[in-house]
Amino acid sequence: MGFKVSEIQPTPNPNAVKFILDREVVDQPTSFFHKDQATDHPLAQKLFAIPGVSSLLLLGDFITVNKTPDTPWKDITKAVESVLSKA
Repeated sequence: MGFKVSEIQPTPNPNAVKFILDREVVDQPTSFFHKDQATDHPLAQKLFAIPGVSSLLLLGDFITVNKTPDTPWKDITKAVESVLSKA
């Protein structure tokens, strides 16, 4: 059963957005500063497969996605929601 994104919140960092989910994604904070750190985490691997995703923070019922400065959010947001809905 996938995750439903209930809200997308901006952060003070213009290259980071918080995806609020309908339930917990992890029970402990989990950070991935590079895709190579996500080799044992299938969801993080799928999120890193989205062009422009640079790092991830999974905590409780949200995921903060960081992107490269040259990638527009419109190219990432729908892809993240699609990955989460199939997770």
